[in-house]
Amino acid sequence: MNRLVIVDDDPMVRTGLRLILGGEPDLEIVGEAGDGREAMRVIDELGPDVVLMDIRMPVQDGLTTTEHLLTRPAPPRILVLTTFDADDMVLRALRLGAAGFLLKDTPPAKMIEAVRNVTRGEPVLSPSVTRRLIAAATRHDLPRTHAQRELARLTDREREVAVEVARGASNAEIAQRLYMSVATVKANITRIFTKLETDNRVHVAMKIRDAGLL
Repeated sequence: MNRLVIVDDDPMVRTGLRLILGGEPDLEIVGEAGDGREAMRVIDELGPDVVLMDIRMPVQDGLTTTEHLLTRPAPPRILVLTTFDADDMVLRALRLGAAGFLLKDTPPAKMIEAVRNVTRGEPVLSPSVTRRLIAAATRHDLPRTHAQRELARLTDREREVAVEVARGASNAEIAQRLYMSVATVKANITRIFTKLETDNRVHVAMKIRDAGLL
C-alpha cells in the first residue's frame, strides 16, 4: 500500500483528489495540508511515500516546501500539481528533484496512472508540460549537430525509446507502442541515461528535440 499526502490550499481540490485516488486499492490517502508549513508538520508526522504538492499556496509555496523536503534523508517522492504550466516552474521543480509534474486538469485515469508510476520510481511529466519545456530549453540548448553526435551513441532501438520519452510517454505506454516488455523499456532507459550521461528523462527529451527527431 502506497501512502499519500495531498497538499493544496483549495479544499475543493483536495476533496477532488481524494475522490479520484481514495478508492484505489493500492493507494491510501493518509493526510492533507493547506499550505507548505502545515505540510511539513503533516509529512513529518505521517511519513508518506508520495506527496501531491500544489505550487501556489499561502504561508509557504509548494516549490519552497519541495526544496526543504528533498534535502532530507529518504524524502517522499514529490508529484507537483498545478493549474499553471509556466516553463520556469517546470524547470525549477525538476531541478529541485520533483518526481513529476502534472496539471490539475489531467484526466482522472491518467492522474491515477501517474501516481502509480511515481510510487514505482518512474518520473512523470504531463505531455503539455513536456512540449513547453522542450520548446523553452531548446531556445538556448545544444546546437543540432552536437545533439545528433550525442544521440549517435544510442542503438536504433534505444533511439526509438528515447523519442517516446521525449513525447512524454510512460514506461507502460512505450512498451505498448514499441511491442516491448516494461522491463525491457526500463533496461533501455537505463542504457540511454548512461550513454547520454544523465539521470533525467527531460534531458533526454531536450536532446531528442534539439536533434530534430520530433
